[in-house]
Amino acid sequence: MKRDIHPEYVETQVSCTCGASFTTRSTIESGSIRAEVCSECHPFYTGKQKILDTGGRVARFEARFGKAAAKK
Repeated sequence: MKRDIHPEYVETQVSCTCGASFTTRSTIESGSIRAEVCSECHPFYTGKQKILDTGGRVARFEARFGKAAAKK
């Protein structure tokens, strides 16, 4: 690496709106990052993820219009 052209890599405190916080390293000068979601409150990681049932919509569309793409 070239000298004196790279930003300083410092410890940074990340705090989430849910109240969780952790320390990481970053080049941000303020030393703190505020995040809206993190691994402790994101639905994918907490297991509270909602799965949309689109199968009924697809079946209803195919019943209404048929499989036009397969006929061509």
